[in-house]
Amino acid sequence: MRRTSVPTELLERLRVSRDKDSLRHVRRIPAQSGTTGEWPAWVPAELRAALAKQGVEAPWTHQVEAAEAAHAGRHVVISTGTASGKTLAYQLPALSDMLADDAACALYLSPTKALAADQMRSIGELELGEITAAVFDGDTPYEQREWLRRHARLLLSNPDMLHHGMLPRHERWARFLKRLKYVIVDECHTYRGVFGSHVALLLRRLRRVAALYGAEPVFVLASATTGDPAYTASRLTGADVHAVTTDASPRAGTTFALWEPPLLPDFTGEGGAPVRKSTLTESADLLTDLVTLGVRTVAFVGSRRGAEAVASITRQALSDVDPDLPGRVAAYRAGYLREERRELERRLRDGDILGLAATNALELGVDIAGLDAVLLAGYPGRLASVWQQSGRAGRAGREALAILVARDDPLDTYLVHHPEAIFDRPVEATVLDPANPYVLAPHLCRAATESHLKDADVELFGGEAAAAALEMLCEAGLLRKRKAGWFWTRHDRPELSLRGTGGEPIAVVEGDSGQLLGTVDAASSHFLTHPGAVYPHQGRTYIVDTLDLDDATAMVHAANPDWTTHPRDVTDLTVLSVTRRVDAGPVAAYLGEVDVTGQITGYQRRRVPSGQIIDEHPLDLPRRSLRTVAVWWTIAPSALTDAGLSKQDVPGALHAAEHAAIGLLPLVATCDRWDIGGLSTAEHADTGTPTIFVYDGHPGGAGFAERGFEAIETWLSATRQAIRACECPAGCPSCVQSPKCGNGNEPLDKAGSLAVLRVVLDWLRDPRARGLNGQGP
Repeated sequence: MRRTSVPTELLERLRVSRDKDSLRHVRRIPAQSGTTGEWPAWVPAELRAALAKQGVEAPWTHQVEAAEAAHAGRHVVISTGTASGKTLAYQLPALSDMLADDAACALYLSPTKALAADQMRSIGELELGEITAAVFDGDTPYEQREWLRRHARLLLSNPDMLHHGMLPRHERWARFLKRLKYVIVDECHTYRGVFGSHVALLLRRLRRVAALYGAEPVFVLASATTGDPAYTASRLTGADVHAVTTDASPRAGTTFALWEPPLLPDFTGEGGAPVRKSTLTESADLLTDLVTLGVRTVAFVGSRRGAEAVASITRQALSDVDPDLPGRVAAYRAGYLREERRELERRLRDGDILGLAATNALELGVDIAGLDAVLLAGYPGRLASVWQQSGRAGRAGREALAILVARDDPLDTYLVHHPEAIFDRPVEATVLDPANPYVLAPHLCRAATESHLKDADVELFGGEAAAAALEMLCEAGLLRKRKAGWFWTRHDRPELSLRGTGGEPIAVVEGDSGQLLGTVDAASSHFLTHPGAVYPHQGRTYIVDTLDLDDATAMVHAANPDWTTHPRDVTDLTVLSVTRRVDAGPVAAYLGEVDVTGQITGYQRRRVPSGQIIDEHPLDLPRRSLRTVAVWWTIAPSALTDAGLSKQDVPGALHAAEHAAIGLLPLVATCDRWDIGGLSTAEHADTGTPTIFVYDGHPGGAGFAERGFEAIETWLSATRQAIRACECPAGCPSCVQSPKCGNGNEPLDKAGSLAVLRVVLDWLRDPRARGLNGQGP
């Protein structure tokens, strides 16, 4: 096996061995030298000596800036590239103060257990015996938790344990909370959307409870490169935060390729649309080639099932090359036992594993050096993740190779044909909305159980939004207003999941064994676990037999069908209010609150891999309502007629434009297409005119539609370009077909969608277009 590590040579060999037209673009990202600074005077000699043993002779200047700010008592966020040494930036002030004061404590919060375990290993290697560090997560035995409360000074945990294990029983943690000097929030860019809004309110609750014990901890946040990190960190913590964004660390050069899988000559999809080779298969083939060449590679895959599939296909292909190679390829994802994950991380660090197919569980900060190449199986949804994942290669100072393998959808198609949208665009800002009443209200209830709410807490939790929520909670009888503040009225603790906005999750149970396979959130249950649905879990497939909504249980049986299931639904949408509006003659764009009512009415079975429809089955599931935020735009019928669209063309043209716009919204908002929904109609009851709606798929909204409204010209311009760039004649998954369409992608008019978007954009760009607030639809 010949080891090949020059990125340009690797890329050429891959291009020759695969379809030569798949390589769409190559960009060289130059190397960068580092700039060191002086150790702050307050860093103890003991800590400097410990760091020197680990090879850290001097800090980078951005590490010094962040550490100095935190040590001076300022909340700070450091937002720099992968492997830029953010760990040292928060370790310096925290460990220095803990060495100087044997009572001082610190709390480290990370989004994954793997990252906390990696930090624990890093702290242990420093051999600072005076600092008792411990991991506190769901795997921590109960008999050890009392010891942690009494003795731990540096606690490595996650938001879920803070929510479930510390704040509800804060009296037991009085020793720790009273001495809490630093709260470190690692990989804070991951806290976005509804989950990010929950974490933002959780951190406010932590600040409030710590204050009960006289502590005002300094928050030190670490983030991948992101847009406006100071604003995002301030939204997360509820406090002013200083941002450090200049990266002074050295960086290896990277050759970054955009790769589009070829069309399959023998297959057609819905309506005869061309079908591309799947991203998973293409990624597995590339991983096979790289492993065969001795190239240490991680392939990032968007789902657990996908990671297992890529690893399986790669191992099978390698078995024909060298019987020893399949054992050097593995999958890595959430759901594995803790010991399995740690062993995989060790084998990857040691070089025993040559190829790893991983979910984004490996994206976040786990220290893995020596990788030569990274494959991204589909755009991960955010530029921050692109640079975070691709930055995993080249960590040992060697030149690196990164390849983005496009999925067959509008966004990925747009990106591989418009490389400037990746390489020349600033990283997007993280979107979260702690004022979402569906998120804010239950956190206020939880806060009231921790200690009654006072007038001063209203500002901490959002001012006017918090006051309105408190009034609503009092009217509902959940809180009671007294002279001293607001009190929780019940004996039990309010239910609150950080991962959603209410609704009991559905337990997925194998009927024959009674084994609990997993859970599905209530909002997704009708789509994922309806009777007859194909349910994937840990590389195996099951078919849903029954869905009992009252008992919150879906019963399944193991199967290996050669077909997939696709729900069909009907959706109604009512406009409740308009908060912002752009008036542009025959076109208008709106942002406002809507009620979405939907019902799954049946499902299709489609043959794998052709997508051919086998049959349809009716379903009788209840209607569901969602009050959320939407962006929508209207077009006067006369403008569509002037654009050459007949009356019968309009529904298909609007429908196709809606699908493509949903697919491209993640270009301007940090969301996934599955976080949002849409509706198009030739005459909506509330607008009286042709209208396209795109709405957040979470109660109260998650900020995605708002971001779409703010960037509507950029968003819809990219949508139109993506449709135009697609080579199919009449519409396919790369442009206007949607995998989640409840109407079976009918009707769709690709050419008509271009006309619709041209009309909208021409009028929105008109100098006479004007923005208004609070106007009706």
